[in-house]
Amino acid sequence: MQYEEVIKQTINYIEERLHEPLAIDSIAKQAGFSKFHFHRIFDSAIGMSVTEYIRMRRLANASAALLYTNERILDIALYYRFESQEVFTRSFKKYYHLPPGQYRKLMADILKNKEESPMEKQVTGWFLSGTDQFNYEMGIDHQVVHQGKASGYLKSKTVLDGESFATMMQQFKADHYRGKRLRLSAFIKTKDVETFSGMWMRVDNAYGDVLQFDNMSNRAISGTTNWNRYSIVLDVPADSSIIAFGILLSGQGHVWMDQFTFEQVDGGVETTNLEEQPVLLDEPVNLAFEEEI
Repeated sequence: MQYEEVIKQTINYIEERLHEPLAIDSIAKQAGFSKFHFHRIFDSAIGMSVTEYIRMRRLANASAALLYTNERILDIALYYRFESQEVFTRSFKKYYHLPPGQYRKLMADILKNKEESPMEKQVTGWFLSGTDQFNYEMGIDHQVVHQGKASGYLKSKTVLDGESFATMMQQFKADHYRGKRLRLSAFIKTKDVETFSGMWMRVDNAYGDVLQFDNMSNRAISGTTNWNRYSIVLDVPADSSIIAFGILLSGQGHVWMDQFTFEQVDGGVETTNLEEQPVLLDEPVNLAFEEEI
């Protein structure tokens, strides 16, 4: 977690300037590192170079513009700093496996059919829970996307106060992760979150006891924020049984999430565990209750 804040600031810097020239030297300088060192830090944290990340985010925004605006392909290409429509088409096809014009037509037809379907919003693998989940909605968004063709979202519909909350979550067996330190990361974007939102992760034993937990309550996300990367690091003890994780939204607002990843990290990566661990004494004390605080 050493460079977590630097990475967040860098991503936010990029998000605000996707339609502007972005020189790697300038990005590294504002982050306070040499170009070479910055490349290593960013690639290690995000899994791609900063150049690849910028291209990916520009293409993701361009794909949304293709579907939700009537702008010409050339104008979209130039707005997101591609040298020409030909260069844009090559990059877009490499990432989305379709040229922009065909993507616009095909995906627009698919989305239209989905919008006309009366089926209840469902997201494979995810379920909605919380104290007031009936006043919240989860689903798939093809317009607000961090990477690829879709993101997940959780939003309030009719929430009375900040005490109401819901979570979009999953849970799975801890078998493959026992004895390891696990980092959960995701890209998150928010709009008009009045109370707070954040990612959470919990490790339980077979009896339902909480062994490790973090809900980002000490670094919660509120208001309106650009896409950025957030992480939770927890140990998975030997007696772990279930790992649960998700996105929490308290009160009103709208939160998007994309690109969840789990990875094993070494002991040098500090945990974010908020669950207080019992302190074992060397021997019993104050057995006659004569000692007072």
